[in-house]
Amino acid sequence: MSSPEMPAPSRVDTQGESLGDLVSDLTKDLSTLMRQELELAKAELRQEASKAGKATGMLAAAGFAGYLTTVLLSFALVFALGAVMPLGWAALIVAALWGIAGAVLYTSGRAKLRTVNPKPERTVETLKEDAEWAKHPTK
Repeated sequence: MSSPEMPAPSRVDTQGESLGDLVSDLTKDLSTLMRQELELAKAELRQEASKAGKATGMLAAAGFAGYLTTVLLSFALVFALGAVMPLGWAALIVAALWGIAGAVLYTSGRAKLRTVNPKPERTVETLKEDAEWAKHPTK
């Protein structure tokens, strides 16, 4: 996802312009700048929300795998204790495989969730640059 392009501040010949015109231009420029910063923040937050959504999906899949593990282990235990038949041991093997799948999904989802950064880094950086420019607009 690309960030919106921000025009460089233009140098304006101030001779012949009234103070009202200059203030009006400054207000318009600040308004445009704030809109652009808001759009950048929205884009960054959408990107981070997408990453969080994917990680949450993996954690949900891990929860489902854990649920299946519990169900299958329960069936396996019932079969193993009730009749000690190969069917019970087969259910136990399947349950163990589900447990492994759940552990892998959980680990992967947790690792992805740790990469989510809710702070809009580029927006913070450009706001710092804008504040610096506002302090010294002629540099």
